[in-house]
Amino acid sequence: MTAFGRALSITFKDIESYYGKPPLVTWGLLFPAVLMLAVYLKDPGTYLAVAPGIIAMTLLFGNTSMGAIVITFEKRSGTFQRLLLAPLTPRTILAGKAVGAGVYGLATSLVLAGALALFLRMPLAHPFLFAAALLLGGAIFSLWALIVSMLVREVFEAMTLLNFLRFPLLFISGVFMPVSALPGWAKPIVLASPLTYIVELLRFAIFGQCYFPSPWVPVLAAAAFLVVTWFIAGPAFRVLINR
Repeated sequence: MTAFGRALSITFKDIESYYGKPPLVTWGLLFPAVLMLAVYLKDPGTYLAVAPGIIAMTLLFGNTSMGAIVITFEKRSGTFQRLLLAPLTPRTILAGKAVGAGVYGLATSLVLAGALALFLRMPLAHPFLFAAALLLGGAIFSLWALIVSMLVREVFEAMTLLNFLRFPLLFISGVFMPVSALPGWAKPIVLASPLTYIVELLRFAIFGQCYFPSPWVPVLAAAAFLVVTWFIAGPAFRVLINR
């Protein structure tokens, strides 16, 4: 079996054992749906303006939460240690785990987007870029979850560390407020957030407009963040093995 096939085997195992359970599916769908409904009830005239941010936030929380929970749970139960003894390279394990978390986040985001398009008439100007945004964001956020979970021992530790990262990003990445409306001093911080590029790419894919002069700017920036995160994940994995 090739490394790709081994990684997919890990992914299928995680989906069957964890991500396909009804409580996780329900949480992944209800959380963004309730948030979007609250925005709609507050301002029915402009609710779609925050749709790209809500979809990106769903991707962020779905991928990071589930990826971190699975790794820390397996470390506690000992199944992850057995996985380390298998004839698998660290990168193969990382890829398999990341894809599993990514599938969960992508599925919940797609269901949300489909509901917005079907019931609230959300447009979709560029489907290819919409898919690119979800794939890039899903990969980045899944690897974030794996890196964090490798550095802690308990689920609550992983969630605490992730929240220190996630909640500030929601307010500096154009999720609820356009980047153009943020003060000038905040722009360097905004541009340092990968969530900014995912939100703006989704905004362009949905409405055909974004903060950047070209949609290729967020595409290339998100791809650069993905490459950097992938290379950071390797040393983080070695930290886990040596602990």
